[in-house]
Amino acid sequence: FKIVFQHFVTVSQAEILGKGEIFIKSGSDINLTCVVRETPEPPSFIYWYRGNNVINYSQRGGISVLTEKQTRTSRLLIARAMPTDSGNYTCAPSSSHAASVIVHVINGNVWSKSGLNHH
Repeated sequence: FKIVFQHFVTVSQAEILGKGEIFIKSGSDINLTCVVRETPEPPSFIYWYRGNNVINYSQRGGISVLTEKQTRTSRLLIARAMPTDSGNYTCAPSSSHAASVIVHVINGNVWSKSGLNHH
């Protein structure tokens, strides 16, 4: 299953707000916001992928996608994130270059692995 992104003359670019790598504590919600920039027309659709799989209509449950065409934004909400939800998330609008972010869902304290929890 291969994803083909069409390229148009206008260089429209999607952007996922925040850092390119996100750490989320297991049991918390994943909340990603995608904004489509430099586009004359609102995108006719915005798909979200985890890896190569579309997750707008995922069977997992607890997933909602809120797309506002006029403001050219789309929000992906995943309730009660599990480590299996970790991966490369991509926002792919119909007429723009896609944007990606890496999400790490980890058990326990978010900072414990990096040794920043000094008292």
